[in-house]
Amino acid sequence: MNISKAQQRTLHALAQGGQIILERDSKGGVVEATCVSRDGWRLADCDLAVFKSLKKKRLIASQNGQPYRVTRDGLVNLRAQLDNRTSVRGW
Repeated sequence: MNISKAQQRTLHALAQGGQIILERDSKGGVVEATCVSRDGWRLADCDLAVFKSLKKKRLIASQNGQPYRVTRDGLVNLRAQLDNRTSVRGW
């Protein structure tokens, strides 16, 4: 599946325990999507367009009114990426 860099970054944050929190208007429509990492940092790459495309591809889902999290299909389609907090050195 073809996934953009912004979508990859969002899926990585979600796979590490993050969540997408939605802000809705009075009619129930989605106004803003905010991706928050497990450490509480806001991901700048995640916007409404990224949220809608991930939801359309069924890579993220919400259960019982909870914030959106990565699905099993999202984990399968996730490309491997080194964790930014670990340093890899050739010993």
